[in-house]
Amino acid sequence: MSRRFSVLNIFILINILLLASTPPGSPQAPTPPGAPAQLKVGIVVFLSGAAAAPFGVPARNAAELLIEQLNAGSGPKPYDRPGIGGVPLRAVYVDEAGGAERQVAELRRLVLEEKVDFVVGYISSADCLAVAPVAEELKVLTFLFDCGTNRIFEDRTYRYVFRTSAHQVIDSIGLARYLLRVRPNVRTIAGLNQNYAWGQDSWNTFRDALLKLKPDVKVVSEQFPKLFAGEFSTEISALLAARPEFIHSSFWGGDLEGFTIQMTPRGLHRRSLIAFTPGETMLPRLGRDVPPGIIVGARGPHGPFAPNTPLNQWFVRAYRDRYGIRPVYASYHMAQALLGVKAAFEKALAANEGQWPTVDQVIAALEYLEFETPSGPIRMAIGKGHQAVEPTAYGITGPYDPQQKEVRLTNVVTFPAECVNPPDGVKSEDWIRQGFPGARCP
Repeated sequence: MSRRFSVLNIFILINILLLASTPPGSPQAPTPPGAPAQLKVGIVVFLSGAAAAPFGVPARNAAELLIEQLNAGSGPKPYDRPGIGGVPLRAVYVDEAGGAERQVAELRRLVLEEKVDFVVGYISSADCLAVAPVAEELKVLTFLFDCGTNRIFEDRTYRYVFRTSAHQVIDSIGLARYLLRVRPNVRTIAGLNQNYAWGQDSWNTFRDALLKLKPDVKVVSEQFPKLFAGEFSTEISALLAARPEFIHSSFWGGDLEGFTIQMTPRGLHRRSLIAFTPGETMLPRLGRDVPPGIIVGARGPHGPFAPNTPLNQWFVRAYRDRYGIRPVYASYHMAQALLGVKAAFEKALAANEGQWPTVDQVIAALEYLEFETPSGPIRMAIGKGHQAVEPTAYGITGPYDPQQKEVRLTNVVTFPAECVNPPDGVKSEDWIRQGFPGARCP
């Protein structure tokens, strides 16, 4: 072997090793002074159990897709620059199953052992309530991407914790307003909600909002089965006996799909008008098995309620090409979190004159930030700039569309963020009790 040939082989080997150490899809991009070699992010979603298929897996899929696309700089504007300021993202995925105590332990492991730079996670409201104080104690940037309880930023103040999607109040107040549009003379209602923070908060907010808007409404039944009970014959019998004109439910995951399949043959949806505030996730999964005449929401303008923008078209096309199904709202919430992180870091980077920003500078950049997402612009407008607001929308299930492989939605109404979110610094229950002062509704 000649010396010239040996040098050439060594050159090729070095380049192969360099390429192997670069995250897939990540081009060689200049990085700012002081930047790390990568940003390590802990992604926490349900990867097992009843919440995995309808929520956790679609959220993880969105994370995988977006991290790859962002690292490659192949997204549309304003997300067409590689990585975050040229620094690639690397994800560490954690299963959210196991309860709040386990998630607190997993958060400590992510920070102290995995040395993540920040965390994006949590679908369960109970998990969010448990990990938020620990994230503050550990001083780790934590982006709550999906959980719905409004108590996170209404009960206390955080510096390191943000939520990049709206809380459940938009679902509950939005549904109360929607119900009075489609059934203005409704007189009797009932609730069917899981017996933990999300279910209790959702029902209380919806009931109080509706009674404020229409005081003569009467509550005739309140059902609180345990989370992921899976079997609902007792509750269906109780609701059939109570004969409410309207039934509110914030069921999600396997409970949502299980209840829909169990109640349809017994005709509960023909006896009462039913609304599922997070019902959108079951549309592509149950297909023809979703009965007509049910009110569904998507916890914001996501999925079939999303705007027809280039960013949303790109997101839906890329997701469907990769996974063979459209993204549901858990995927949209994950997109909001990751795009919000990128927007905040790059705003802080620009403000720091091209030097890699400190955590304090990233926090300052994200507070009250507005950034573009597939669901439209997101504003970190309440919770002292740590809690996002967004519009919400509802529709009624109609005929099955064989081309889309899910039922169409009719009577769609979108309520702007100013109509369904309390002002900054005002607790949701106070805003409702005072009659929604300052609300701007169509």
